Parts: sequence; C-alpha cells; structure tokens
Amino acid sequence: MDRIHITGGAPLNGTIPISGAKNAALPLMIASLLTGETLELINVPRLADIAALTRILGNHGVDHMVVGKRPGQTTETGQTVRLTASNVIDTTAPYELVSTMRASFWVIAPLLARFGEAKVSLPGGCAIGTRPVDLLIMALEKLGAEIEIDAGYVVAKTKNGLRGAPIDFPKVTVGGTHVALMAAALAYGTTVIDNAAREPEVVDLAECLIKMGARIEGAGTSRIVVEGVARLGGARHEVLPDRIETGTYAMAVAMTGGDVSLVNTRTDLLASALETLSATGAEVSDIPGGIRVRRNGGGISPVDVTTDPFPGFPTDLQAQFMALMTLAKGQSRIRETIFENRFMHVQELARLGAKIRLDGDLAVVEGVERLKGAPVMATDLRASVSLVIGALAAEGETQINRVYHLDRGFEALEAKLARCGAQIERVRA
Repeated sequence: MDRIHITGGAPLNGTIPISGAKNAALPLMIASLLTGETLELINVPRLADIAALTRILGNHGVDHMVVGKRPGQTTETGQTVRLTASNVIDTTAPYELVSTMRASFWVIAPLLARFGEAKVSLPGGCAIGTRPVDLLIMALEKLGAEIEIDAGYVVAKTKNGLRGAPIDFPKVTVGGTHVALMAAALAYGTTVIDNAAREPEVVDLAECLIKMGARIEGAGTSRIVVEGVARLGGARHEVLPDRIETGTYAMAVAMTGGDVSLVNTRTDLLASALETLSATGAEVSDIPGGIRVRRNGGGISPVDVTTDPFPGFPTDLQAQFMALMTLAKGQSRIRETIFENRFMHVQELARLGAKIRLDGDLAVVEGVERLKGAPVMATDLRASVSLVIGALAAEGETQINRVYHLDRGFEALEAKLARCGAQIERVRA
C-alpha cells in the first residue's frame, strides 16, 4: 500500500492549478444516463472515484471515451470525457460496484426516469457517518415511484412514468437535490423542490441539464422549479473548479507560510471559507483567473467555525481547518453539524503534537508552538489531506499511510505541492 513521505518546514511558493470538482463531475457523469445522445464533459479530474463511476456506468452500457489533449490541458488540469448512453443494457447497479462509492447510488434517478425501472444496491456504511438514502427515496416516491427494499437492493418502478410533484426536504441534502433534479427533468408536469441544497455543484448539474434541454429555474436558491420534458439531448459542459481543493491548498499556505497563486478557480465558490481564512491572518485576494494566498510568517490567529450547508463553512474543509488551528496562538472551537464521526483525524493530528479535546460535535483546539513529524494513518479523504497539511508545517519527517483515500479526491497532489517547494514524495508499495 502506497505511503506519502513529507519533510516539513518549507513555505509554499508558486502556482497551483485547481482541478475540476469531483463532487460536480460525479452527478454530471450520472446525468449521461438521461439521454441517448453524447454528453461531453470538460475538465474532469483524474481520480479513483471518477474511474470507479466510469466502471459503474459501463456496466449499464454507457460508452466512455477520453478525448485527446486540448490546448492548455496538462496532467494536472483535467480531461475531456464523452459519455453516450444510447444502448443501456442493464438497469441494475450491483453491490460490488455501488459499494465502492456512495454517490453511485444516484444512478437510480436517471434510470427510473428514462426507463421506468431501476434496481440499485444500498451503498452501505461510511467512515464519516451513515449518510442514509431515505431522503433520496422519499423524493422519488413523491414523483410517483413505487419502491421496495429487497435483499439489500432498492427496487424502483413506475408504470406510466414519473409525475411532477412538490418535494419538501426536511433537511438540506445535496444527494437528494441531485436525485430530485435528474428525476424531475423527465417527469410529466412541474416539480417544486423546497429546502433544496444551494451548493455550486447543484447549480453546475442544473446548468448542464438545461443545456441538455431541461427546464429548470432557481438552482442556487432553496426553491428549484423543474418543468419536465419528454426527452433530453446531448450537450457540452465544463466542470466547475473544485472549491474543496482550492480551500485545502489555501489552508496549507496559511499554515506553512509563503505565497501561492491558485489558478483556474473562483472566490465565490467558497467565500465563507476564505473569509474565515483571512481572519486567521492570511492575506487572500482575487487575481485574474484565480486566488492569491499569502502569509508572511506572522502568527496564526484562532478562529471559531461551525460547518453548515452552502453558503456556510463546508464540512469538507473542517479537517483541513482544524490542522491549521493546531498552530494558532490561542484556543479555537470547531463544531461539526453535517456528519457524525467526522473527527476521526483528531487522534492522528495528536500524533503530530496537536492538542485537541472532543465534546460531542465540538472540537476545542489549543494551539501549540510547533508540530513534530510522526507516522500517521489516513481514515477518510478529508482526514487524509489534513494530515498532509499538518505534516507540511511539522518539524522533521512524517509518513502518511493508507493514502489511497487521497487518490479519490485530489488530482496530482504531490506534484502540485512539490512544484511550490514542498518536500513530498510517494513511496510505492
């Protein structure tokens, strides 16, 4: 199993290109099942989760082609992918495939909407919480789907197609909003989605669906209105920049010091996180086509945060921000409101010398003068990269084990950091 070896203490200076967002690319790829025509996606990151979903779509009969390099493309800036679901041969998504990635459960929506049936395995547990699919099933039932659970599978059918209806989510759910959007796009009549997720990735999916011929208004607000259409066509769409990758590298600069330009990204995608970062003492500014982050060696100020759905502070940046706060000059309080069990990185940060006390959904971080390198083990995707950030600032050497988690969500991480002066290398198993 691969490991990452980091010798800490070097500031980061240079330019890091931000990849396309994994959390946008996955639902966009799944949306290819809604049409028999080709969906061309630009700026798709090269990640393990993308490869896993490609296999799942291939199992349904979706043809997949990676287009040759285009001007400006590098191995760090995404790829162009064409997906064609003109000959879907199977509406079943088996456990052995769905279990590798939870988001693959979302194929239930386009399969049901287009073919009137779907049989999709329940995705199972998750290291950062249960993340149940009950709200996704509720949304489909509101649209007229007949659903039963049989031997670990969700079996969904509709006799005369889905029909538009009001869907009022009891809590904000990104997955539920994705599923509702895709299903409602081909439903007969009007669907009104209340308490919809406002995340940029939801907006990106809606914009792509509109290019395919869907009639959608209100994406990016808490109420989305979808007027169903009889069919959707092909489209060409560019995946939006990865706001979590952007925030991760911004926090790494704030922790290690230095001056880095994050290019191919936008401040509006993570305004709350960048405001919080500025409050710690980092200088954050807009530049053409990106964001500049600087810290001149001054101390890190402690800041309290609470994770919230967009436009609040992202849960996917909580672990990275906690790593930053371990070196703050004082106490900070970090409250996690989205996922239970999302403090699994705490014990590993403690191995680097961090002082963190847990109280339910609250982590109290007492800043220390310095961290020291140590062997650590990754437990999930975001926890993994928080350990990378900590190791970059720690004295001496850190070895991070089980880094396959990183390959799920960060494209060319070692190359991007090494380009900016980090002493980082992957040790192959």
